[in-house]
Amino acid sequence: MRTRSRFARIVAAASLAVAVTAGVASCSLLGGNSNVPVATAKPPTGTDGAVDFDGGVVAAGTGSKKVDIWFDAMCPVCGAFEKTNGETLSNAVRDGAITLRLHPLTFLDRASNGTGYSTRAAAALVCVGVHDPNRVLDYYQALFTNQPEENSNGLTDKELAKRADDLGISDISGCIDRSGPYQAWAQANTAHSQSGPITVDGKKVLDTIQGTPTVLLNGKQYTGSISDEKEFASFLGR
Repeated sequence: MRTRSRFARIVAAASLAVAVTAGVASCSLLGGNSNVPVATAKPPTGTDGAVDFDGGVVAAGTGSKKVDIWFDAMCPVCGAFEKTNGETLSNAVRDGAITLRLHPLTFLDRASNGTGYSTRAAAALVCVGVHDPNRVLDYYQALFTNQPEENSNGLTDKELAKRADDLGISDISGCIDRSGPYQAWAQANTAHSQSGPITVDGKKVLDTIQGTPTVLLNGKQYTGSISDEKEFASFLGR
């Protein structure tokens, strides 16, 4: 049994390596939904801090260029994308070149042993967006620091709160405890990402989200390699 498990991990790692180096790579939204906790609270509407609930985004920055990223906190390809391009995005946000609009998805709840990690991580990001709007980018990137592996339990709520605390972000532990509406919002956005259409600033840009990360600049999708920093920087006009 251990040999089979180890073989499966090796195959998965090799598959990811091939996907990352082959160009456009993503975590597929296709798959079963067994053993996935479903949020039953009413999703919020309107805006609060850095969160546009109606638009489905948590935003960082105020630049004229709009970068939209659909991601799942447990997606290893999202982690690989952030590792390669996180500094480029950070610099572009901090020098006022872009507004980064994050669309947290939850489809990999199915890969967290029933803990609903993707949903809980999405809600934690919303908590930061509401209570400490200027630190959204920092917390988003912290989610990919020592990122939990697929088919693990993910981080606990206490660990999600600690990642904010370690960065000097406002305490979000109480918010996480009461985050049912935020969880429902993230799950509703995920359902919409698969039914479509996907609109940006009132204009249809995609039929559906096929995988994460999906990255758009002013409505135009990035189709280059997620592991080519120079190619992505060029896409952003850096």
